[in-house]
Amino acid sequence: MRRGTSGINALIGVDKPLGMTSHDVVAHVRRALGERRVGHAGTLDPDASGVLVVGVGQGTRLMGLLTAERKSYMGLVVFGSETDTDDAEGSVTRTADVPAWAFDEAAARERLASLVGSFMQVPPAYSAISVNGVRSYARARAGEQVELEARPVTIHAAELVAIQNVDGACAWLCSFDVSKGCYIRAIARDLGRACGTAAHLGGLTRTSSGSISLGSCVNLERLEAEGAALLDSASLDPAACLGLPARILTAAELADAACGKRLPVGAVSSQVAEGGLVSLVNEGKLYGVWRRTGRQLVSQTNFPAGIMGVRP
Repeated sequence: MRRGTSGINALIGVDKPLGMTSHDVVAHVRRALGERRVGHAGTLDPDASGVLVVGVGQGTRLMGLLTAERKSYMGLVVFGSETDTDDAEGSVTRTADVPAWAFDEAAARERLASLVGSFMQVPPAYSAISVNGVRSYARARAGEQVELEARPVTIHAAELVAIQNVDGACAWLCSFDVSKGCYIRAIARDLGRACGTAAHLGGLTRTSSGSISLGSCVNLERLEAEGAALLDSASLDPAACLGLPARILTAAELADAACGKRLPVGAVSSQVAEGGLVSLVNEGKLYGVWRRTGRQLVSQTNFPAGIMGVRP
């Protein structure tokens, strides 16, 4: 075994705490498991908490396959001021009076319901989007005037949880179900403007990423205390997270797959269309993601050691 490798190949959902970058989480997981090959999918800002998907060992190769087309959040929209970052970490750029109706729950619910649908959204200037090879936030921090192009996004649901008083300001605690690439900070900014006032995001928790919810995540303190022993019960099912039909392999087929030999589509033929992907599974581990070609499966991505956590 190479230095810095633990032999662990897994997918973990971590409940990222506030004040920590996604890279910080990766560093904590490396120390807790003694594994240098750790990566994450779906970056969360330091001032956001919640679901962060982490790959360990060969699980890092799943990061590009976990598309998570839908994500859910709990966000606090604070009215009365906009900031340059569109959240509470930035400097106030504009203030405005808040209409009295903003404190009315029925009116708030109606306004949020009007957000549901597909539209073009301008991302925050302080975002990780690259502009001519340079991150947008780096340009903004350098004092450049950043104007990003609008992108298509979808808000599947926007609901009011409660109206709160935050340091004397009206704030809506909301749940959002959105498409990949949708910025909740931008929703808060645009919601304030649509309401004839100003607003920014006062706090954010990601409650789900695709099929992975907060309930299936572990906190870092427990992971650091229990280490690899925790993974038997806390690792995510990689096949379920991919959401692909699972092709169960015999021992002989597993040996063939390891050599890249084509396999018959088998029992999943009715579940996968031509060109579609399937998960290759054997005895509780994910060994590959293969593509259907006619009546056969051909190698797309293999995980020779197998990624643990596949459940019946």
